[in-house]
Amino acid sequence: MGMGTSIFIIRWINFLTMLLAILVVIFGIWMGTHHDGCRKSLTLPVMGLGGFIFVVSIVGFFGALKNNSILLWIYLIMLCITLVGILVFTVLAFIVTNNGSGHSVAGLRYKEYQLQDYSTWFLKQLNDTDNWMRLKSCLVKSEDCNILSKKYKTLKQYKLAKLTPIEAGCCRPPSECGYPAVNASFYDLSFHPVNSNHDCKLYKNSKAVKCYDCDSCKAGVAQYMKTEWRLVAIFNVVLFVILLIIYLVGCCARRKAASNRSKG
Repeated sequence: MGMGTSIFIIRWINFLTMLLAILVVIFGIWMGTHHDGCRKSLTLPVMGLGGFIFVVSIVGFFGALKNNSILLWIYLIMLCITLVGILVFTVLAFIVTNNGSGHSVAGLRYKEYQLQDYSTWFLKQLNDTDNWMRLKSCLVKSEDCNILSKKYKTLKQYKLAKLTPIEAGCCRPPSECGYPAVNASFYDLSFHPVNSNHDCKLYKNSKAVKCYDCDSCKAGVAQYMKTEWRLVAIFNVVLFVILLIIYLVGCCARRKAASNRSKG
């Protein structure tokens, strides 16, 4: 492989890396447009990763264009750091999201979630007073609970609904409380709870209260976060493999170019 060919390859793989970076940013934007402001915990990090990869690719592209060995070495080092960062985050994401799953309830088409089922990291984040007050304020302003009565106009429709984890955990009392539903947004609280679950006493029909202080609500948010983190982790696996191939090809091309330069 001649020196010119090596430089040509490096230019092209950096051009492809630029396109890949743009795809990562688009993925981050897609995550942002599909979730409200309460649930964008990974949107900015993903977009930031795409921006960083784009900068790395520009460094490599200009290094190859100008045949500047210093820029090419900086490019390879930055790309290596990116690979290590993606690998560490992905491993941690799979570890954090390994626990937690819903519990089926007889007569319901959706699952209920329990906070103690989730990883210690999720528990620490959600039990932090400041974090939860911020999330709670955002959830109250969101339409998750407020639109249930519009989505399900009859009690039968509501009972047959497939609620999301946040709707199931934050907008209604746990089924074990035994409160009968009057409609999608109102429960008859005159019945005494048949269970000692603390959430049963916290639930209120008020739009500003609902079950936002319940552990079941935190569990619903934890399940959402788990799904979001797992999606990003899977995306990162694909991204890591592609970047690793680009890195190895770049290293080989850089080595060949250096070898041809020394012979010349």
